Amino acid sequence: MKRRDFLTKTVTGAAAYGALGGLPDAMVRAAPNSAAAHETAPLQTLEIVKRVIEVNGKPANVLGLYRPDGQPGLVLDADTAFNVQLSSQIDQPTLIHWHGLTPPWDQDGVPDNPAAPIKPGENRAYNFHLGAGGTHWMHAHTLQEQSLLAAPLIVRTAEDKKRDEQEVVVLLHDFSFKTPEELLAGLRKPSDSTATPHDMTGMDMTGMDMGGMSHDAGGSGMAMGNASSMTGMDMPAMDINDIDYDAYLANDRTLDDPEVFQVEKGGRVRLRLINGAAATAFTIDTGKLDAKLVAVDGQDVQPIPRMMFPVSMGQRLDILLQIPKEGGTFPVLALREGARERTGVVLSTVGANISKVAPVGETAGPLVGLDLEMRLKPTSLPAERHIDKSFTLSLTGDMAKYSWGISGDPLTVFPGDRVEIAIRNGSMMSHPMHLHGHHFQVTQIEGRKVNGALRDTVLIPSLSQVSIVFDAHNPGRWPLHCHHLYHMVSGMMTYVGYEA
Repeated sequence: MKRRDFLTKTVTGAAAYGALGGLPDAMVRAAPNSAAAHETAPLQTLEIVKRVIEVNGKPANVLGLYRPDGQPGLVLDADTAFNVQLSSQIDQPTLIHWHGLTPPWDQDGVPDNPAAPIKPGENRAYNFHLGAGGTHWMHAHTLQEQSLLAAPLIVRTAEDKKRDEQEVVVLLHDFSFKTPEELLAGLRKPSDSTATPHDMTGMDMTGMDMGGMSHDAGGSGMAMGNASSMTGMDMPAMDINDIDYDAYLANDRTLDDPEVFQVEKGGRVRLRLINGAAATAFTIDTGKLDAKLVAVDGQDVQPIPRMMFPVSMGQRLDILLQIPKEGGTFPVLALREGARERTGVVLSTVGANISKVAPVGETAGPLVGLDLEMRLKPTSLPAERHIDKSFTLSLTGDMAKYSWGISGDPLTVFPGDRVEIAIRNGSMMSHPMHLHGHHFQVTQIEGRKVNGALRDTVLIPSLSQVSIVFDAHNPGRWPLHCHHLYHMVSGMMTYVGYEA
């Protein structure tokens, strides 16, 4: 058996490149996003279900997305149709967003924008062109995301099928025995603190000396320093995590009972890592394994060798791992940002001893910053074009009131426009910003021009600025929002709207 035949729990998200004409050639060649003009695909059935998992030795009622064969999510072929019937077996309305795909607007999956939620017992058909392959995911665009209503979505190319690689898909979550509504109410509860609201939107952060913050040795983010003392300024402390969860999961399991993937001695593994957490960023620690990053958000990048890779909420990483010829057991860990908790999976060759890995480490996970983002470069360079529309957005926040927002001019575009958006984060929390219906290129970080990665979700750390560019070729009214679930539902969402 070849290593590529070892597939277990995989899912691949495809970027429907019709939304990006004018960027790489593969995107330019894509036809309008209708399945009718493309090769058909067999109908896939996906069910929204209630289920029970065990967390910390206790039963937990959660939700899920499953195929009739009992496997989560979808595995599809690139350059065919997304031909899916979604049925709801739960007792509340919901809707599923195909995160990383670029469907027609009416099939995107945001409730009432424009499609109505799916009612209990209802079936709904989806049919649009997938485009190229990649690691993506699907999730509820409601508080139900916190209840694990999410799954991988893998779109595999012909090249993927030829590679002599084993695929391992890992979906990360943060879990609480409290309901999402209880968590949100706790965040909104008035605080006894008299601290100044953490909002510095009116300040120009470009080139600012971040004094008390220093890059960590692994280069995956920033090490925690005295975040309240910047050069010549008295600053409020940066907020890292606003929820302490009961557990952190990888494929629904904690490190007390992790999923163990059997791998081959000397084999190569493609780790498809999805951060599906509602409010937690991680750093991926590949330990002793030779590792290189080859894709972000389903888009290929020039390989970057490393052992530590940051991933914020909504983002995905494809990491190639080389298993040593002598074999062994190899934990792959997700370290919670700024805290000691961790989760992960274990890769193990036949006959190797598997040692227990503690779910709490000795040191806190690194802060997730922009070090890696500065190094990312796409494998296919975008075509040169002038910018037709430029916008500046400011991310605002008040931790005391737990109120979040986006200020700036309306994001109104015309079909065919090349659009640039500069996003300034004046708040004291990081925000992973996700644009629906398109992929964008990161073109500027902290005032420095970069030929950055193609993405659909980019992190804007506290007091930072990032610029993105995309081509407007997918008409609709598309959300641009923070992928921290509780920031989004508390106001940090705006829309890119098309005019005829």
